[in-house]
Formats: sequence, C-alpha cells, structure tokens
Amino acid sequence: MSIALKLKNKEAKIAVVGLGYVGLPIALEFAKHFSVIGFDINQQRVDMMCEHRDPSQELESSAFMGKDIVFTTSLDVLRQASFFIVAVPTPVDDHKIPDLTPLIKASGTLGKVLKVGDYVVYESTVYPGCTEEDCVPVLEEVSGLKAFTDFKYGYSPERINPGDRERTIDKIIKVVSGCDAESAEEVAAVYATIITAGVFKAKSVKVAEAAKVIENTQRDLNISLMNELSIIFNKMDIRTHDVIEAAATKWNFLKFYPGLVGGHCIGVDPYYLTHKSIQMGYDPQVILSGRRINDGMPAYVAKKTAQAIIKSGKEAKRAKILVMGVTFKEDVSDIRNSKVAELIEEIKGYSIDVEVVDPYASSAEVQHEYGFGLVDEIGVAYDAVVVAVNHKAYKAYDEAFFRSIQAGTPILIDIKSIYRDLENSPNFIYWSL
Repeated sequence: MSIALKLKNKEAKIAVVGLGYVGLPIALEFAKHFSVIGFDINQQRVDMMCEHRDPSQELESSAFMGKDIVFTTSLDVLRQASFFIVAVPTPVDDHKIPDLTPLIKASGTLGKVLKVGDYVVYESTVYPGCTEEDCVPVLEEVSGLKAFTDFKYGYSPERINPGDRERTIDKIIKVVSGCDAESAEEVAAVYATIITAGVFKAKSVKVAEAAKVIENTQRDLNISLMNELSIIFNKMDIRTHDVIEAAATKWNFLKFYPGLVGGHCIGVDPYYLTHKSIQMGYDPQVILSGRRINDGMPAYVAKKTAQAIIKSGKEAKRAKILVMGVTFKEDVSDIRNSKVAELIEEIKGYSIDVEVVDPYASSAEVQHEYGFGLVDEIGVAYDAVVVAVNHKAYKAYDEAFFRSIQAGTPILIDIKSIYRDLENSPNFIYWSL
C-alpha cells in the first residue's frame, strides 16, 4: 500500500518538524485530513500550542479546533510517524553565509527515529543541492539506513505569506519533488489532499530547490531596482510613486515599489543562491548588486531623516523622533531580520533619541533581538515621525494627528508612501522613497 493511502486511512502518521510561521500552519492544514504529530524542540512553544495558542500570533485559537494533531518535544512520539516534513528556519550569519545549523540538527533528530519505508520532505528554503548534499547524508549516517532503498526523500518549498488572509496555504500552487519517480508521485498525492490550487511536480529535488530560491531573488532584484530609481529620482526632485503610476499604464510594466527589504525570505534567500554559486566557481554580479542596494537603504533613509530635521531648523543632536512599526512587514508580529531595526540604529548614529511603537511586535522580543524596547503609547513633542511599516492601524492617521504629536514644523518620513496627500501641506516637511 502506498504511503499516501496509508496516511489517508490513518494507518500512518505525518510529522511536521519545526512549528514556526511555516510549520504550524501546514501541520494544522494536514491535520484536517491526516493524523499529525507537531514536533518542536521548544517546550514553551509546544505548551502554548497545546493550549490552542499560536506563538507567532498568526493563527486564531479556532484554527486548532477539530484537528487530529498532537504537539510534542518527545522523540518517542515523533518515532510514530512515517512521513516527515521539515520546516525549520534557514537563516544567514552576520557575514551573510547560510547557517544550516537548524536544518542539520533537524536531520540528525530525524535520523534517530527514521525507519525503513519512511519519507522525509524538506520545506525549508535552501540552495540547489542542499537536500541531497547536506541533509540526506546526515539522515543516512544517524539512522544507518540508505536513501532510495530504505527510505525516500523529497523537497516541497514553502510558499506561506505571513499576514495574507486571501492567499492561504490551500490556495497557493505547491511545488513538489521526490528522489525518484515513485516518491515524486507519493509526495504529490499527499500534498494534493490539502492544496486545492493543485501541485506542480518539479523535474528533480534540485530543480524544486532552485525554483524556490529564485522566487525571492527575483522579487529582491525588482525592489532593489525601485530603490535605486528612488535614490535617482529624489535627486531629480520627482516622486517615485508618481513615476511608477505613469509607467504602469503600459501593459507589461511590472509594478514594484521601493522599500526596506527584510524578513526571513526576500532579504535572506538570495545569499543562499550566491553562496552556492561562488562555491561552484561563479561570482554573481546582478544578485549581489541588488542585495547591496537593499542592504544600504536603512542608512539612506536615516540620512534623509537627519537632513530633514536639520532643514527644519532643529538640532539633530537634541532631536527626539518616533518610529512607527518595527516588524519586517505589515500586520504581522515577525521581527526577524527587520530592516527597521537597522534603520533605528542608523538614526541613533546621528545622536537622535528614538522611541518605537508597534501594535503587533512584542517589546520583550524586540529588546532581546535588537537591544531596544517599545514604548507603551505614542507621546508628544517629537521632532519627526518615521512611519516604517504600513500596518492597517496606521492608515487612519491624518495630518492633524501628525501635527498634534510633534513640536515645531512637523516632519513625516513616510517610507511606504501611505500619506502621499500630505506632501504639499503648508509648513509640513514630507519625504518618502
């Protein structure tokens, strides 16, 4: 009997290893149809999920209801599964080098519980070849089993978009792959059960890995182009958004916008591809150029903020500003690789006092990750305001609000161009990318 049929009949279990932004939603989606084990090494997170609470604050408690799932940190429980999905983080270190530590440790953990006939599918974003060159050897070494003959493996890149209530897991086409034709069919059959949009079978594991990493690399490059254009247009004293609106009247223009590129995907994944490329003897030019532009945007915005303060007649070294938003994108609590944190540090480099608010972020987590906390509420008498993230809650603010919380000539640094109608307001300094 095929593994997909065993899972459907609940004669076998699925285990999802790593229950973060990717792992938990996919585990709960599978738990609508299969018997699922949710495994994580963090006992505190597991305890929260047992209480129907999402540590990432993405899912409501109702998402846990009526699901056939057990949350655990136990290897004995994990061993009961036959189809394993790995969804652990794949970050880069301070030198922009891929950090495979979570992935290798997860593979080692699975090696301890792997049995003949089992399947292992990786969802973590990696460079082409990582699954077969880095992960599978660990599975074999720890388990004493051989890939293909004793167990099968595959790769199906995650495509979860945090904060998106429309393009949910089931509505996004899932790329799948296997180590051979049989495993590709089995993996496809399992995912097809939960993905109503359908699955796409990649030609190989390496192709599936490459497809994922270029999705975010392409977006990163498109945004870097807009960021560079924004810098150029700023010198020409024309608004980037005005230019984009005009250009977008042509049918084949791609409508991207400038901004801070952070998070655990777009700002990270290109480095996985370039790392592997350099190992293979090719020094990538375009990809790294785009990364340099995007990585330099916090310093650029900080400089423009300081210049605006000085232009208004205020003294930068005595200024106090408010930064609104610190998460890596709108309407999520995720602060990983937030470029806003870098922006804040750059602004502080001008001896400017900074207060930060965010309705989604945890002050304790921000303090732990970046060394500064959040204020409980917005104050008054700021010398400038930087709106760094376009949270829905911020869109209701108007000119009167920004004037009311500032002293002297109001200054608004509107990174996402939410308040473009304020750019011509009298006695009001407005700047955006």
